[in-house]
Amino acid sequence: MISALMPTYNRADLAFERGEGAWLYTTDGRRFLDFAAGIATSSVGHANPHLVKAIAEQAGKVMHVSNLFRVPQAERLAARLVEATFADSVFFCNSGAEANEGMVKAVRRAQAKSGHPERTRILCFEGAFHGRTLGMLSATGNPTYLDGFGERAPGFDHVPLNNMNAVRNAVTAETAGVMLEPIQGESGIKPADTRFLQELRAMCDEFGLFLAFDEVQTGVGRTGKLFAHEWANVTPDVMSSAKGLGGGFPIGAILAREAVAKHLTPGTHGTTFGGNPLACAAANAVLDIILAPGFLDRVQERAAFLNTELDAVIGDFPDVFSERRGLGLLIGLRCVPKVADVLAATQAAGLLAVSAGDNVLRLVPPLTISEQDCREAVSRLRQAAETVRAATLETAS
Repeated sequence: MISALMPTYNRADLAFERGEGAWLYTTDGRRFLDFAAGIATSSVGHANPHLVKAIAEQAGKVMHVSNLFRVPQAERLAARLVEATFADSVFFCNSGAEANEGMVKAVRRAQAKSGHPERTRILCFEGAFHGRTLGMLSATGNPTYLDGFGERAPGFDHVPLNNMNAVRNAVTAETAGVMLEPIQGESGIKPADTRFLQELRAMCDEFGLFLAFDEVQTGVGRTGKLFAHEWANVTPDVMSSAKGLGGGFPIGAILAREAVAKHLTPGTHGTTFGGNPLACAAANAVLDIILAPGFLDRVQERAAFLNTELDAVIGDFPDVFSERRGLGLLIGLRCVPKVADVLAATQAAGLLAVSAGDNVLRLVPPLTISEQDCREAVSRLRQAAETVRAATLETAS
């Protein structure tokens, strides 16, 4: 008999009743160090006092009014994001997939209203992941995710990442823009090269295309900058954000330059829940923390410390881990055995992580992680590696 919850997930047999910082506690009293962070979403840790207070206070006032009225919390959040980024204007929604859908709509409409209605196609990249809607599955292009869902939504072309010749060859008179993640997360923590991003920007300028960054996972401090594209000194025309923006509370955003944003006029796009007072209160509280002086420097310091320790683990367990990837606190360890086996061993050691493509173990802890917690995570990872090594040797014998 089917479960009451639709069987769309292979869930671990763990139920958490509370969290504190980087730690989660199960209903049966076990404690886990959380280096999954709700898939890079619990950016300021569990039960963060400032975030909890902001949500509770706002919930006690008003949670939802719809966008038929002004929402001061959204106005404040948008102004802060504009001040901190390249953007001139912001649209709020509820998730990363929604933000990416809206971003594609914005690019297409900006081209149409700028005299190029024929420009509707979006150039995307092999290995991308842009969300689970039908449109974003087509932008992702992975046949596994598309299986059984009928024809792909039209208008998306795919080329290899970091191959500028392939990009230029794929551009046609119908190309509206280029959409990519600065670091591909789902396919195995694969970064776009700095030079490649810079050349994309130059090409978009040359051909009158819009450059769209999907920073759903890489943004809001995850890499040690507010957004990952800042490392390459490349400015997009439009960008999506979600995950860490609400610290665990659902919110997504489209950030855009005026040349794109001005064409999303009344009636062209909308959302019932997006930008509600409660979600925006949460996101404002997250920004209070992440934009505080020195916070992003500390993220970089924690990442540098953790990476040094992880490199030592790789050196000691070359039969378990072959390389480290990523930037900041978006870390991937490529596994030698099956990543599922390594993930199971880390969980048994009391460390939560996330798998990714290319046989990669993904480590995405809260950005507020302490050095002591990093040491504890490495200790537990070593314990897991020992378990995996012993199991491999036993199988071999």
